[in-house]
Amino acid sequence: MSKIADDREWLDARLGLLAAEKSLQKARDQVAAERRALPWRPVTEDYRFEGEDGPVTLSDLFDGRSQLVVYHFMFHPDWDEGCKSCSFWADSFDGAHVHLRARDVNFVAVSRAPLAKLLAYRDRLGWRFPWVSSGGNRFNYDFNVSFEPERIESGETVYNYEAGGGTIEELPGISVFARDGGRVFHTYSTYSRGLDPFNVTYQFLDIVPAGRNEDGLSYTMEWLCRRDDYT
Repeated sequence: MSKIADDREWLDARLGLLAAEKSLQKARDQVAAERRALPWRPVTEDYRFEGEDGPVTLSDLFDGRSQLVVYHFMFHPDWDEGCKSCSFWADSFDGAHVHLRARDVNFVAVSRAPLAKLLAYRDRLGWRFPWVSSGGNRFNYDFNVSFEPERIESGETVYNYEAGGGTIEELPGISVFARDGGRVFHTYSTYSRGLDPFNVTYQFLDIVPAGRNEDGLSYTMEWLCRRDDYT
């Protein structure tokens, strides 16, 4: 339990924290501006994915918008379920997707598992966001979220811009693309703790007294279950 204070003491402490919060938000605004100012790199590969209505290209995934956010959802072709941590993130996607489309941004999840598995899992958890399979192309490998076992063994992987960072076959990330006429550009990718701001539940946990309360666990998110697995 924290210190117990009267109203005056509590307000003084809160105002001190407010100053720190405002400083942090200004720093976030500055980083966001620097993120938007990153140079764009052309995407020259004509990636083809399997979608609900048949094969689609990366350009098709924009669905008439000029900007595209891709969530790299961990779902290995051999798995029967998607990653539980990616599922934790995905519980926030549906509401955001509607608003993003109103701001010239489309959103889609991409995984290597066969489309039938992706759609069955989506139905199980009650999601509606678009999800396509990249099992027939190199998309996941090219954007450093999937890794061949031999490359993991040799330490030749790159994850979160760190050599050797890919230690398992599937890892999560977010990539952003822009379209200018017929050309597609990669503008940004983030991985690992860079995904934290996109998890609504964690943002709420960060403001309650116990916080995420994960320090005593054997691994981060040991407590986590898929939404239909909680007892």
